[in-house]
Amino acid sequence: MSVLVYTESEQGKFKKVAFEVASYAKTVANQLGTTVTAITINAIDTSKLGIYGVDKVLNVTNTQLDDFNAKMYANVIKQAAEKEGTKVVIVSSSANSKYLAPLLAVELNAGYASNVISVPTSVSPFTVKRTAFTNKAFEFIQINTDVKIIGVSNNSFGLVETSGNASEEAFSPSIAESGIKVESVDKVSGQVSIADADIVVSGGRGLKGPENWGMIEELASVLGAATACSKPVSDLGWRPHGEHVGQTGKPVAANLYIAIGISGAIQHLAGINASKVKVVINIDPEAPFFKAADYGVVGDAFVVVPELIEKLKAFKAQQ
Repeated sequence: MSVLVYTESEQGKFKKVAFEVASYAKTVANQLGTTVTAITINAIDTSKLGIYGVDKVLNVTNTQLDDFNAKMYANVIKQAAEKEGTKVVIVSSSANSKYLAPLLAVELNAGYASNVISVPTSVSPFTVKRTAFTNKAFEFIQINTDVKIIGVSNNSFGLVETSGNASEEAFSPSIAESGIKVESVDKVSGQVSIADADIVVSGGRGLKGPENWGMIEELASVLGAATACSKPVSDLGWRPHGEHVGQTGKPVAANLYIAIGISGAIQHLAGINASKVKVVINIDPEAPFFKAADYGVVGDAFVVVPELIEKLKAFKAQQ
C-alpha cells in the first residue's frame, strides 16, 4: 500500500524533479500513514533517494529502456504499482511524465490530476489543488478512482531532506514491445536544461540577431541558469527549437524567469506564467510583458544586461 513515485533519470543520473517528487511523495505518505517506494529505470546510484524520503527503491535495469518510450515506461510503472499494491502514484510534470501519465492512467484504470501544486488538502475524499487555464487560475478537484495518479508541477513543492535511508530491490518487469523504434536522440550537453533550471534567462527579437546572444549566455552562466528564447527567435533560426519556451514550446516553471527583449505575446506568457518571479528588460514601456512581470526594467538591453552582469560578478566576488 506504499505510495509509488517515478523518479526520472537521464544517462543514469537523477534529474532534479526526481528529488522533488520524492519529497512530495513522502508528505503524501505521511498523510496516509504509509511508506514511499520509488521506481527507477537504469539509474546508477539510488542512494540519494533516501535523503528525500524514499523507503524502498525498485531499480529496473534493462537496455531496452535506455531510450525513453512512453508506452513501455508506463507499462513498467504499472507492474511496479501492482507489485506494491499502490493506490497513489506520483510523477513529475516533465514532458516525458506528461506523455506517459495518461497511458499509465489507462493501464491502472486510475484518475489523473496534472499540474498539482500542493499536497492533498484532504485524503478522504482525495482532493488536490492544481493550476488551470494556462496557470491563470486554481482549482480543487477530487480523484474518486481506487488508484490515483498525481502529476506534481515543477518547482511547486521544493526539495525536502530527511534523515532516512532507502533499501534497494532489483525489479525485473516484463518488457512489452511498443512498436516504436528510436533511431537517434540529439541531446544538448554541458548546459543547464530548461526542465531542471531554477533560473531561466530568455531572449527575444529585441536582441536583433544571433550574434548578440553572448550576453544572454554570459548572464545565464553567472546565475547558473538555463538559456531560452521566444518562438520568433527559434523560427528565425537564431536559436535551436529546443530553447523555445511558451505555450507552443517548452513550459517553464522556474523560480526566476528573466525575459530580455521579449514583448510578451499571450502564447509566450501562457507557457511561462507558472514561474514564481518574472523579471522583464525591454526598451518599450508599452510591452505587454510588463503587465505580467513582478519586476520590470525599461531600458536598452545592450546597456542594462552588461551592467547587470558586472554587478552580479562583483556581488559574487564578495561572497
